[in-house]
Amino acid sequence: MIKLYRFIKPFTVSILAILLLVFLQTLAELYLPTLMSDIVDIGIVNGDTGYIMKIGGLMLLITALGTVCAITASFLSARTSVGFGRILRSKVFSRVEDFSLQEFNEIGTATLITRTTNDINQIQTVTFMILRMMVSAPMMCIGGIIMAVSKDRPLSLCIVVVIPVIIALIAVIISKAMPLFKLMQIKLDKINLVLRENLTGIRVIRAFNRIGREKQRFAEANYDLCQNAIRVNKLMASLMPSMMLVMNFTIIAIIWFGSIRINNGDMQVGSLMAFIQYAMQIMMSLVMVAMMFIMLPRASASAIRINEVLETNPQIKDPEETLSADKAQGILEFKNVSFSFPGAEEPAIRNISFTARPGETTALIGGTGSGKTSLINLIPRFYDVDEGSVLVDGVDVREMSQKSLRAKIALVPQKSVLFSGSISDNIRYGKQDASDEEVRRAAEISQAMEFISGMPGGFDAVIEQGGSNVSGGQKQRLSIARALVRRPEIYIFDDSFSALDFKTDARLRLALKKETADATVIVIAQRVTTLMDAGQIIVLEDGQIVGMGTHKELLNSCDVYREIVYSQLSEEELA
Repeated sequence: MIKLYRFIKPFTVSILAILLLVFLQTLAELYLPTLMSDIVDIGIVNGDTGYIMKIGGLMLLITALGTVCAITASFLSARTSVGFGRILRSKVFSRVEDFSLQEFNEIGTATLITRTTNDINQIQTVTFMILRMMVSAPMMCIGGIIMAVSKDRPLSLCIVVVIPVIIALIAVIISKAMPLFKLMQIKLDKINLVLRENLTGIRVIRAFNRIGREKQRFAEANYDLCQNAIRVNKLMASLMPSMMLVMNFTIIAIIWFGSIRINNGDMQVGSLMAFIQYAMQIMMSLVMVAMMFIMLPRASASAIRINEVLETNPQIKDPEETLSADKAQGILEFKNVSFSFPGAEEPAIRNISFTARPGETTALIGGTGSGKTSLINLIPRFYDVDEGSVLVDGVDVREMSQKSLRAKIALVPQKSVLFSGSISDNIRYGKQDASDEEVRRAAEISQAMEFISGMPGGFDAVIEQGGSNVSGGQKQRLSIARALVRRPEIYIFDDSFSALDFKTDARLRLALKKETADATVIVIAQRVTTLMDAGQIIVLEDGQIVGMGTHKELLNSCDVYREIVYSQLSEEELA
């Protein structure tokens, strides 16, 4: 947790103010038993009503000042802890945004969500408690001991004996609770994972009648979390009764030995009353520490998980000195490129070499797992190559800044992603300052106007989260419009026409041909009809190029391509 508190520096002034206020509050609370002792030993014993009223008024004033200090300290503590939580969430989010796909796969989406929300909430809560309790408790404990000793030194031995007992009790319980708290966060991750899979895959679950099985999976994860929580709470529940038991025995001992000292004339009644209050303050400060220790193990487990995210260095970084192309052309070149996923036995792609030029469409085709998507993920540096190099306008993509590189590229992914907001917002995602005319033109070229015009509000129509209120084909067309409005040097279409009917597909490809005439176009397609007109077709199998050329050339020279073509088209269609 200490590592995380380096981000709390902006609140240094507030923390200093809290320390001062807590100190003043503690002084006020420590002074009250002494005043009460004076009322009993001087005012009541002597029957001095004026003295009693005077000291009573002073006690009310000190109580009021202590209350003001406590309220102000609580307010500043709340503001500081919430602000600290905001900074942590921003730091974690920024770091996650820098992750490559590899880091996302290694850590996992579900746990990243848990760490950004639940884990940081734990830290935020504990920070508030530290500022309020962890600061005041030691002050109260030390101050209480000093005041108790000043009242009666021999009787203070009762407190000296009991403090180590309480500390040992807290240590034993916390040592057993710490592993359980760490396990708690892991089991919470599991629940989030199951829930996320259920929500995102609900159609598949229903289609295969697996609702019962998914309910069982969730019930198992939920039961597992519940059982762990019960074990933790049983352990923590034993702490407070144990503390109270020790406190009660301590008070009994103080009253017992205190009455003996009063009987012997070594102590006054008021001093004993003050001593009991100081003992209670000491004990309560230790209870506050115990409450902190209840929260600290879980917060510590959360802090470790947050630090794991913050200390994960993205493998894909900008170089210290970036290069840029002399001319913006959009020439894409692969030179002997090989790439393997972490832990994979075989490379995803091997010895890939080709050049894609502006004004030309380069199509990639091959069976499932042939390496098509892996190949195009190397262009915007979602992954880095293991061997060889990917060049854009003669510059290795690893020597360019990621921002400048991706500014040259417009990617339409295989799985279309839309964001909550209007249709216009989703199209402008490609270019924030796009005019209404540019948005409309992009929609017309992508063949999206035919359904946009039919939606209430047109371009202002709301897209629900994940694009749940539009079809798969409509999602693809909006994703294509988002790419077109950007007008990049390189277009990448990753099987972006699969959800379109043949008629819409043909119209879209015709319109795209005119719009992208000056750009480099990379197309991944399963339909042969989509890429027959491409200037260059690359056939992939098992991560290797097995054919390269035009449609006619490959029909004559590449068995794999010929097999794909004949599986989709008849002799009449080929003619």
